[in-house]
Amino acid sequence: MTYQVLARKWRPKDFASLVGQEHVVRALTHALEQQRLHHAYLFTGTRGVGKTTLSRIFAKALNCEMGITATPCGQCQACCAIDEARFVDYVEMDAASNRGVDEMASLLERAVYAPVNARFKVYMIDEVHMLTNHAFNAMLKTLEEPPSHVKFILATTDPQKIPVTVLSRCLQFNLKQMPAVHIVTHLQKVLTEEKLGFELQALRLLARAADGSMRDALSLTDQAIAYAAGQISEEAVRGMLGALDQHYLTRLLDAIAASDGAEVLAIADELAARSLSFLLALQDLSTMLHQIAWAQVAPQSVLDELPEAEDIRRFASLFSPEQVQLYYQIATIGRSELGLAPDEYAGFTMTLLRMLAFYPANTGGARPTIAASQASQASQASQASQASQASQASQASQASQASQASQASRPVESVPELAQAAMPNHADVSTPTDSLVALGFVEHDWPSLVARLPLRGLVKELAYRSELVRIEGATLTLKVSVAQLAERLQVDKLRTALTEYLGKPLKLVTEIGPVMQTAAALDAAQNVQRQQAAEQALAQDPFAQALIRDFDATVVPGSIKPVQPTNISNI
Repeated sequence: MTYQVLARKWRPKDFASLVGQEHVVRALTHALEQQRLHHAYLFTGTRGVGKTTLSRIFAKALNCEMGITATPCGQCQACCAIDEARFVDYVEMDAASNRGVDEMASLLERAVYAPVNARFKVYMIDEVHMLTNHAFNAMLKTLEEPPSHVKFILATTDPQKIPVTVLSRCLQFNLKQMPAVHIVTHLQKVLTEEKLGFELQALRLLARAADGSMRDALSLTDQAIAYAAGQISEEAVRGMLGALDQHYLTRLLDAIAASDGAEVLAIADELAARSLSFLLALQDLSTMLHQIAWAQVAPQSVLDELPEAEDIRRFASLFSPEQVQLYYQIATIGRSELGLAPDEYAGFTMTLLRMLAFYPANTGGARPTIAASQASQASQASQASQASQASQASQASQASQASQASQASRPVESVPELAQAAMPNHADVSTPTDSLVALGFVEHDWPSLVARLPLRGLVKELAYRSELVRIEGATLTLKVSVAQLAERLQVDKLRTALTEYLGKPLKLVTEIGPVMQTAAALDAAQNVQRQQAAEQALAQDPFAQALIRDFDATVVPGSIKPVQPTNISNI
């Protein structure tokens, strides 16, 4: 027995079994029930949403031997002949291969004759936008005033290419793309009837890959049945589609949160070794970031039945909303630019490198996800060096910055105090500190110097994430933890900026290793303490406490944001 593919075997035979196009079915059903039939219909929509299927059902509804009805019997000679594509008075014409004026003239000549054994002649012209202008002009008059026994059904995926003179003569119905949930439900029904085993997550993957097309979903299901030898499992479908296992996504986001470039690159190499699609990887990453963003705003949007629900909730608390929005934008732009990259691997890894290199400006130069650990280190260092740094805490510029922070919200530790807190208490600090003064910079520390330089992009990242370890004459040695930042181009640009600012020719040398005394660590410590001060201020605010007490109000997690003080170096 010849095997019939699922897309043909499960093609809907009546309006009731048509999935996802209720708005069109409702209009056509009412027209048939009230006998208010137009002479020309235009069905528009993307591939596989049911344009041709709807045309055949409508033709049966017009010619069923039971009479014009919205529920054709499917058993009479006319219904069976239309289903089997052998009904003389139902003609499907492919405009892609019959697009000239001669073919159209031939069709219109036959249209004037009465149907052979039907109530109406129905002409279905598929991909009608492919007709030439002369062909459109030839059909205009007949399309406007056809014989009473003729109905025209036009179908297209690109209605913008159809002349307005044709559009104005048709009733137009736009068929929607199938929602993924409808596709999954239909696939469950089909596979249950076919007595084939499946995993629900596998069907979700097929529905997503179908991109709104039910026909594509059924074709992919056929392919999955062959690939998996009957049992449609998530693992088999991922292997067939080259889709990414969710485990890779969680590992990737964890590595990005930890700024672990080596782990990010290792994951990318694993994907390449398994020949997984980098395009689908970025698509899946964008999807997960979208879910994380909504989990931050509306936690109830994360359905418990999702396998990755726990990871989504965890990342929603791990990342700030600004980070999620930025990473989503980087992923979507990286996906669109993948074809412009030297190869897909390079495009994918560069997209991930952007996520490591850039983050929202209001994070103060450091990732919020690692700010707490940096603040803890800063606090310990502050206790050890508090006595030796008391005199610096009283400098005029430091008091000015503390005043700015006080006016922004509640009193918090001043910027200079945090600067001292972020400085490790070891003997090597004195050498570059004193040498900076000798070079003409009066603020004594590298983070203060960095804050005054007009830097952007990766050069700013290099300056903010580096530690000044020694100065020998006019040679400054910086230590950085991320090797990519120490590329020659960034180092040269930073050296030029330092030379211009200090007015002296300098040399710049970089070393790779762990860092502590960086501008990024200082800003992280500032942000953590400002956040703590803001939360404490709200907790002590009488009006807020009255709202909580009298109206059973709650504070939305993550909604408390400190007011950022003005940086006096930018005034």
